[in-house]
This record gives sequence, structure tokens and C-alpha cells, in this order.
Amino acid sequence: FAAGSIRGTTHLAVGQEALAVGIASILKPDDVLAGTYRSHAISLALGLSSHSVLAEIMGKATGCCGGVGGSMHMCDASVGLLPTSAIIGAGIPIAAGAALAFQVQKSDRLSVALFGDGSTNIGAFHEGLNLAAIWKLPVVFICDNNVYGEYSRINITTPIEDLHMRAESYAMPHFALDGMDIHAVRKGVTEAVERARSGGGPTLIEAKTYRFSGHSRADQALYRPEGELEEWQKRDPILVTENDLIARKEITADEIKSMKESTAAMIASVVDQATKDPNPELSAMFKNIYAESKGK
Repeated sequence: FAAGSIRGTTHLAVGQEALAVGIASILKPDDVLAGTYRSHAISLALGLSSHSVLAEIMGKATGCCGGVGGSMHMCDASVGLLPTSAIIGAGIPIAAGAALAFQVQKSDRLSVALFGDGSTNIGAFHEGLNLAAIWKLPVVFICDNNVYGEYSRINITTPIEDLHMRAESYAMPHFALDGMDIHAVRKGVTEAVERARSGGGPTLIEAKTYRFSGHSRADQALYRPEGELEEWQKRDPILVTENDLIARKEITADEIKSMKESTAAMIASVVDQATKDPNPELSAMFKNIYAESKGK
């Protein structure tokens, strides 16, 4: 980004990795998820290659959307990632619609709506939850409460602290969990997924996380109280998971070091390849906007 290789901005999920990995580890290959403009982590967790994601962020033809989606519009049906949107809360009705389709088809598939705390103040949130509750749709609503909605702390824009309580209005099961703890995420998502698959309807999960970066690369996050970031960084999900695995004797510090070195080398290779990749042709601008019929 600093080198000017990325046009526009990016919205990072640093510090929120446990939520993405935890969700993806529970879903089946044919389940689907609708995310947000902050979807790099969930895209990778669902199975998109690092090259496919970075090439898309850089606007290259080899990206998951051919370079025309960019950082905020990741999509790849092959891994169940529905089109993401820069519109706050827009993925909620999309996920509800997918769940309705699965219900009509009498399938055991389900959908997940992953959205930010600011989305709980949007009409689509309430409409989506209301319809999902009425029809008992196989959908899991997951609110990634990372404390800030763009530049505003959540308590400035929302009158309640526990956002999952809003599900009470729709007689929907709900709970909060530690979104920085992958074990807590997996446990909570498993409960909601099992409910959805068994015909029990939707669940609203509020994952308590923290956004280590600013809202976007243009945001220096000067509005944060002094010391707040440092306190949350002590709970960095990657470091916490590393320490947990070492304590369980499931991995050694040397093995982790080796993994980090190989990952860094892989990333360097991906950056080099994506930089060399071609830009999309002008003729591809309107490709894939309309579905192509495969029947007569």
C-alpha cells in the first residue's frame, strides 16, 4: 500500500484472525458466508489462495474477481464466499436469502452473515433477523464487535453494550463470546451451526474483538485512548494461540519460528508474482454481471 501498488484503500482484520479461522473451521464445504469490506481474513480462512486475494487487492486479472472487485469486494463461489459489499450490513439479507433457498430446497446447507457492530443500527440487520426468526431459516448471524464503527466508539452510536441482546426482539437465541479466543469461537459457532442444521432456526452471536489497525489505511486511529491498543495487543489471538499450543506441547517454539519463516517467504513470492500479473482488460469490466443460462 505504501509503495502505491494498491489503488484505493484497504480495511485490515489484524487482531481479528481467531474469529475468521474459527468460523471457517466449523463450516462444511458447501455452506456459504456473506462478509463485509473487511473480508481479507475470512477469505483466506475459507480457502482462497494468498495469491488470489492479494492479486484482487492489487486489481490484477488473476485476482478472485478478475481484479474488478478490489479490496472491498472479495467473492469466490468455489469456497462459499458470497459477494461482499462496502455497504454496511448489506451481507445480512444476502445470507438470509441464501438460507431461504436452502430451506426451500430441503438442503442441510446453511449460511453465515458476518458483519460489524455498526451494522446492528442498520435497517437490513433488523429486517434480516426478523424474517430469519419468523421462517426459522438456517442462518447464523455473527456480529464482529471490534469496538469501533469507522471512527466512532460503539457506545457513542449504540445505547446498549451487549449488541447480541437485540435478538431478544425476535425471540432468537443469542450470546456473546471472546472473539480473540479461537476455542471460544469454535465452541459458539458449533452450537449455532448445529441449531441451524437441525431446523432450530437462526442464532445471533456477538464476537468481542478489537481492531488493531485504523478503520482503513488512511486512518491513524488518533481517537483511541492512550494505552488502549497496547492492552488489547496483549490478547493478540495469534500469540495467544501460539502460547497455548506450546503449553499443550502440541508444537515447539522452533517449529513456530520455522512456520513463520516459510510463511514470510511464501508471502514475498506472492507479492512478486501479483506485482508482475497483468491488469484486467477493459473488455472484462462488465463480465460476470449477469448470470449465463446453462440450460435451453
